[in-house]
Amino acid sequence: MSSSDEVYEHICFAEGGHASVLAHPQLRERAVAVSSFGKTFHMTGWKVGYCVAPAAISAELRKVHQYLTFSVNTPAQLAIADMLREAPEHYRELPAFYRERRDLFIEALRPSRLELLPCEGTYFLLADYSAISDLDDVSFCRWLTTEVGVAAIPLSVFCADPFPHKLIRLCFAKQPATLLAAATRLCQL
Repeated sequence: MSSSDEVYEHICFAEGGHASVLAHPQLRERAVAVSSFGKTFHMTGWKVGYCVAPAAISAELRKVHQYLTFSVNTPAQLAIADMLREAPEHYRELPAFYRERRDLFIEALRPSRLELLPCEGTYFLLADYSAISDLDDVSFCRWLTTEVGVAAIPLSVFCADPFPHKLIRLCFAKQPATLLAAATRLCQL
C-alpha cells in the first residue's frame, strides 16, 4: 500500500500540473491520496481533510479514523459544503493566484542575501540563509521573528534526523503589501 500527501494538488505551478498517485493504474488499487479542503479553500486553520482510496482500503481507514479523531466542527463542514456548491471550480484558479504572489515575493527578495530554492508548488518558499547567519535554523527563525518582525519556519522541525542545512520556509499566502513589507525587511539583512 502507498499513501500520498496531496494537500497542495491544486497549488502546482509546474507545466504538467500535479501528478496524483491515483493517476497510475498500477498504484490506484493500493494507494491512498490525502488532501485538504483547508488548503484548497484558504482556511488552513480549519484542518478539514479527506482521503481518496479504493473502497476496501477506505473501509479500513474509517475503522481507524473513528478512534483517532472526534469530528470537525459543524460550521466548518457547512461552510465547506457551501463553498463546494457555490464555487466548484475555485481550485482551478489557485495556481495563477499563488503564482502571482510567489513571483511578487521572489522578485522583491532578489536584492536580499537569501538564496531562494525553486518552488513549483505549494505556497511556501525555501530560503538558504547561510550568507546571513551562522545560527541554526530554529534560533535564526526566533531571531528573525523577534528582531526583524518576519516569521519563518525552520525546516529542521520537519526532519527526524539532524539537519545541518540553513534553510527556512517563508509563506507567501499573504496580501501583496504584507509580502513587500516582509521582503523589505529581509533585504536589509
